[in-house]
Amino acid sequence: VELSAEAGNQLFVPRGFLHGFVTLTPDVLVQYKVDNFYDAAADGSVAWNDPDLGIDWGIAPDRAVVSAKDAAAPAFKDWTTPFSSEIHPETDR
Repeated sequence: VELSAEAGNQLFVPRGFLHGFVTLTPDVLVQYKVDNFYDAAADGSVAWNDPDLGIDWGIAPDRAVVSAKDAAAPAFKDWTTPFSSEIHPETDR
């Protein structure tokens, strides 16, 4: 999905879904809308260049600018989700 200021489009990512992005210009402003306060315990990452995922980011790997956290991220197969598959109606709103 390509998003742009000109198109005014957005992308909804449901709670608990891994997501990532690449910017195509050097002057990008990314805005997030979230449904709750930040929870560091639920924050996680997966290696952006994991060959098992086969994501074509559209840029050469040596041109990627990646945060230290994301550079140290595990492969998807080694990642453990902090989310439960159980539904708790009294707390899941």
